[in-house]
Amino acid sequence: MKRILVAEDEASIREFIVINLRRGGYTVVEASDGVQALNEFEACDEDIDLAILDIMMPEMDGLELCKRLRERSSGIGIIMLTAKTQEMDKVTGLLMGADDYVTKPFSPSELMARVDAVYRRAAAANANHPKKPPNTSLRSGEFELSLRNRDLTQNGEPIELTQVEFQIMEYFFLNQGAALSRTDILQRVWGDEYIGEEKIVDVNIRRLRMKVEDEPSEPKHLLTVWGLGYKWVL
Repeated sequence: MKRILVAEDEASIREFIVINLRRGGYTVVEASDGVQALNEFEACDEDIDLAILDIMMPEMDGLELCKRLRERSSGIGIIMLTAKTQEMDKVTGLLMGADDYVTKPFSPSELMARVDAVYRRAAAANANHPKKPPNTSLRSGEFELSLRNRDLTQNGEPIELTQVEFQIMEYFFLNQGAALSRTDILQRVWGDEYIGEEKIVDVNIRRLRMKVEDEPSEPKHLLTVWGLGYKWVL
């Protein structure tokens, strides 16, 4: 069952989101503040596949809620709701583990396109698919990316990744040494129909560098290709 947590303190906006999600075939768990949302998440008998979080909420804001949900689940999809004036909050949300964001005001078609895309990624990553190749992994020096378990290790030590981060690393490992443009990465990970901005790639690269580089400000593996994008090297 496709289950989504919606945390939005403005009742009219929350109702608008819930109506469209239910029309799209999703089961919705509602919350009017961050604390209630976290309680609903922890009390839910079935897994919640995706969360839509407003940044500005009472009790606990969306950024803190995003952080806490990500600590509890690397597989849940997270979409932040932001205002046009919350540019820095968008970046902060992505750094805390959000997969995407939607800027208010938004249309039903935009909302559902983002939701469906994030849900597909999360569902594909979390599914115990019988055709998954056993023990298949990609290696790059001291790094090993397990395609079966969908995790990354460095010298045998686990590095926790979100599903978006895993897909980015998989793309790099399959194209080691090759310069990949932001558009290439965006289309590979977020899909051809993604209508957001390319800076979402840059923020996720920043987050990955914090996990895989000894000195994130002086990366040795995840390098910038100026004017184009990024590449992975040993």
